[in-house]
This record gives sequence, C-alpha cells and structure tokens, in this order.
Amino acid sequence: MGKHEWRKKEKEYYLPKGKPELINIPAFNFACIQGAGNPNDSFFSEYITVLYSISYAIKMNLKKASSKPDQYMDYTVYPLEGIWDLNEEAKKRKEAGFSKDDLVFKLMIRQPEFVTGDFFNDMLELTRKKKPHTLLDKLRFERIEDGDCIQMMHTGPYDSEPESFKLMENFASSKGLTRMSKKHREIYISDFRKVAAEKLKTVLRFQLKR
Repeated sequence: MGKHEWRKKEKEYYLPKGKPELINIPAFNFACIQGAGNPNDSFFSEYITVLYSISYAIKMNLKKASSKPDQYMDYTVYPLEGIWDLNEEAKKRKEAGFSKDDLVFKLMIRQPEFVTGDFFNDMLELTRKKKPHTLLDKLRFERIEDGDCIQMMHTGPYDSEPESFKLMENFASSKGLTRMSKKHREIYISDFRKVAAEKLKTVLRFQLKR
C-alpha cells in the first residue's frame, strides 16, 4: 500500500499558485490549540511542539497497531496551520494598525479522515505519559469546514503578507465577492527555522461571505 503525501495528492489545498484563486474547502479533522499574544515570543514555539507531539503519536501508533482503522493508509504528517484574528479590544479601537500582542490564534495540524476523536483522546493520554507538557490540556480535536475561500501562495517574510492580502481582496472585489472578516488562515509550507525569510512559502486564505 502506498503512502499518502499531501504535497503530491492535495496540491489544490497546500500548493496553490502565487496569485489569488477561488476554492471551496471541505470539512477536515484537526488537532487544535488556542492562544493569544505575539508569535515572536518564546511561548509560541511550545504550542507548536505539543501539536507535533500529538500528531506524530497518532501517526506512529497507527503504523504500529496490529488492528488498523478502515481506510487506513500511511501518510506524511500535515503542515502546521493557524487561524489568526485580533482580540476584541483591538477590534473596538478606531485607529488603524495593531500590535502583534493583540493577536489571537488557533494553531492546528490536520489529521486523516480515519482518525477519530476517541483515538485522538487515547493518544493524548499516551502523550501525557511519554512527553508530559502543561499545554497538552489545551489540545482539542475539531472538524472544521472553511467553505468558499480565496487563497494564494505568499512567498517572502510574514511581515509582507499584507501585500498578498491586498491582491486577494482586489481579486474578490473583481468577482463581486466580499471577505467575511479580517480573520484568516495561514498554512506554513516552509520551516521558518531552516528557510530564509525571503523564500518562506505560506498559503494565505480567507473565507467569503455566504
């Protein structure tokens, strides 16, 4: 049996072109953790660590299990994603601009369709024993459907993302569509620890008003 590799099999979701496009995103399973604050602060990497801990626990235990779920196939762990928004105080302020301290986020890693909430909880207990971490208590299993969206691949530093969002909003307007809110999703195709800022690849996506 082959291996499911998202880079090859799901390019439409993870490797879009560097220009805006319309796409419908179906419901997927995710391991999620919510937080708030500046992603440049040291705490942020801890959130990423626990997400990868649970994701690799799920992958490796399924691979070793003698009894596997229906539809099981070995797979490459999906990339880190984040849904970003501003806190309520920042939204109420009238002046333009905000601080990164005003950010609220939900970080997540997608899980295959054959992973159930019960199995996720079993793996959470296992991870608590093998790699204890206080943030494990914040992990949740969620099914999320983004529906109609506009997305594109942004190449470059995270701080230059507003340029791509401008292109995406202009594209939406040209199609008579409206961005639902300033909340948006980012999918981190590159590892920022290993890739120069100007070469970082990040999928940017926002939902449209229905």
